[in-house]
Amino acid sequence: MAKKQFKAESKKLLEMMINSIYTHKEIFLRELISNASDAMDKLYYKSLTENLGLSRDDFQITIKPDSVNRTITITDTGIGMNKEELENNLGVIAQSGSFKFKQDTANEEKNEDISVIGQFGVGFYSAFMVSSKVTVKSKAYGSDEAFLWTSEGVDGYTVEPCEKDGYGTEITLYIKESTEDEDYDDFMEEFKIKSLIKKYSDYIRYPIRMECTKRKPVEKSEEDKDSETKYEEVKEVETLNSMVPIWKKNKSELKDEDYNAFYKEKFYDYSDPLAHIHSKTEGTATYSALMFIPKKAPFDYYSKDYEKGLQLYSRGVLIMDKCSDLLPDYFSFVKGLVDSEDLSLNISRETLQHDRQLKLMAKSIERTIKNELKKMLNNDREKYEEFWKNFGLQIKFGIYNGYGTNKETLQDLLLFYSSTEKKLVTLEEYVERMKEEQKYIYFASGETVEKIDSLPQTEIVKEKGYEILYLTDNVDEFALQMMVEYNDKQFKSIQSGDLDLESEEEKKENKEKSEENKEMFEVMKEALGDKVSAVRLSTRLKTHPVCLTSDGAISIEMEKVLSTMPSGSKPKADKVLEINANHPIFDKLQFLFDNDKEQLKLYADLLYTQALLIEGISIENPVDFSNKMCELMTK
Repeated sequence: MAKKQFKAESKKLLEMMINSIYTHKEIFLRELISNASDAMDKLYYKSLTENLGLSRDDFQITIKPDSVNRTITITDTGIGMNKEELENNLGVIAQSGSFKFKQDTANEEKNEDISVIGQFGVGFYSAFMVSSKVTVKSKAYGSDEAFLWTSEGVDGYTVEPCEKDGYGTEITLYIKESTEDEDYDDFMEEFKIKSLIKKYSDYIRYPIRMECTKRKPVEKSEEDKDSETKYEEVKEVETLNSMVPIWKKNKSELKDEDYNAFYKEKFYDYSDPLAHIHSKTEGTATYSALMFIPKKAPFDYYSKDYEKGLQLYSRGVLIMDKCSDLLPDYFSFVKGLVDSEDLSLNISRETLQHDRQLKLMAKSIERTIKNELKKMLNNDREKYEEFWKNFGLQIKFGIYNGYGTNKETLQDLLLFYSSTEKKLVTLEEYVERMKEEQKYIYFASGETVEKIDSLPQTEIVKEKGYEILYLTDNVDEFALQMMVEYNDKQFKSIQSGDLDLESEEEKKENKEKSEENKEMFEVMKEALGDKVSAVRLSTRLKTHPVCLTSDGAISIEMEKVLSTMPSGSKPKADKVLEINANHPIFDKLQFLFDNDKEQLKLYADLLYTQALLIEGISIENPVDFSNKMCELMTK
């Protein structure tokens, strides 16, 4: 029989198919099973419209590996193909019968129960990535004739009559010999076939069956009942796929135990998830989603090696293991999957076209996750605080990293430790408790809650009865700076230069006292050089002698964070040394200004170093500090 040639453009496409379109060779099994599922969908649809009397129990896919003859045979009980359809569907690459069927039945009411997967007509040719030869034996439903399509790749194909029992299609792959670079033997192993079906085709709606080897105990005779148990290998037909996805079931059918078991098996976690989100969305973005919030962060979560993303299914077939475009970075901790019926896929079905549909889905998923977290915050505070302990840093980083553009999404999820409540609070709770005359949301930054609480700068704010938010993570102050305000209330660091808490009378008195001691402060500033931008009288200190504050956009805490960065510019805070006029040290400074200006300079340096230590900043020369302290103590 004369061999027919693929069309020139089809030949080029086939060469591309074998060599480059698909990333992983193992994808061939997914594609052939999807095609088989499509063929059975077409026959099921024909049965519904023409009352053929077929039920779903009449459909199945059978897989038969044969390591001796190096073949894998995939058989379906679908609609089958006649000679013309074999030539059109398999002789012209990228002409999809499934796509045409989907178009033809798009407006039919009974199409709702049909789930055609294939659209591009190229999936079949992925078989040549692992096969030196492919045969397709097919008999169309209702026909008495069967035909055999045979091809060894780009050289062309033949179509001839053959014998076949029953309708449907039987594809036989003649697996290539293994090489040093590629192990093709693996694809004929039972375990490998099972794992590929579990990974890609577990939710195909028809049973995928294969005869599998099992070890069973040999039944003992009465005489041998006390002897050691012996086992024998037997062959049994197994259904390899679960068929009904858990996310397609009604929520009323499922218990927490069902979700937890699915999560642990699917995402390889030993712990139950903290929460699950099961949703179905219809309209502009139609999809089913099943997402989980883990109880603990993965060991590599806050590293560059962590990959975010949801598993993406199209009609129950896995398309991408991690679709990063479906999750914003600040919700990257979410694990789960999305199944959509109207995605625009590329010809290999491995990647998505970046179209409007994908963006709509991503936006909808973002809202769903945000609403679930807000519900947890309002209804189960203990659980939310457990979530916050593991993933709060990512939420705060989301505000900073987006330059405040994600503020509206994330601001109501934030938690900070409160000076008055002695626990984590939301910004909303803080604002609700604000005093009538209070202008700002006050915060302070430091290494720990305990260290912040003991800062000299907190004295005046606490005395006024104002609540302070304690910021202990490096990103905190950067995030608040990006937010600027919350509910029209601006954020104010109690470590900033302009605290603006004194009365008009106190301001006047402080101004007069500052003028009186202007020259003394100038001498101290000269002694400290560019270590500080100014030395001035403090309006915030009550019992402590000295503190450091900052002017400008960069705070002292932000300078500490930026100084740890591996490269790039390291901006400095404009530090201000503030002196408490009501502390005995101030009288000593005034005395030294009048009597011993050199000694005043020594005091200025020591007070500055003490202020650095209070802020948790390492001093450059501890030996020099120690010597100066001893010098002072021996005078």
